[in-house]
Amino acid sequence: MDFDVVFDAPVGRLGIRLRGDALRTLRFLDRRVALRAPVSPAARKALQAIQHYFDRPAQLPAVELALEGTDFQRRVWAALREIPAGRVMTYGELAARLQTGARAVGNACRRNPVPLAVPCHRVVPAHGLGGFAGRTTGRLVEIKRRLLAREGVEIR
Repeated sequence: MDFDVVFDAPVGRLGIRLRGDALRTLRFLDRRVALRAPVSPAARKALQAIQHYFDRPAQLPAVELALEGTDFQRRVWAALREIPAGRVMTYGELAARLQTGARAVGNACRRNPVPLAVPCHRVVPAHGLGGFAGRTTGRLVEIKRRLLAREGVEIR
């Protein structure tokens, strides 16, 4: 995948892809992926918005989003953006709010193309931390833990 910018963030290496001026993809990358300076003013703006989030996690990145997904996924992603920093919601609670099932919410979270901008890390199971980005163990789950910790949430 070709990224418009690849940079190191407090939780690891991230890659950004844009569609025009809008954020299309934000991906957690392996450190073997080479850093890449922003290829355009729009990429520089998106980079700054994501970096600002790490300085002030109470504010979602101020960047236009180009979300590709089903109507249901977009509905879940919009609801995720309403969960305040420093708070978590369970899959079941979010499902009840959207009048759907917890597993469907989890699947929409797994398909989230722009974590941080759509803060799926703020959704957890009834007990524990749960998975992140389709993984239930490993580096990505540790990133979820670190993102929540930056917002003042500790889950064991």
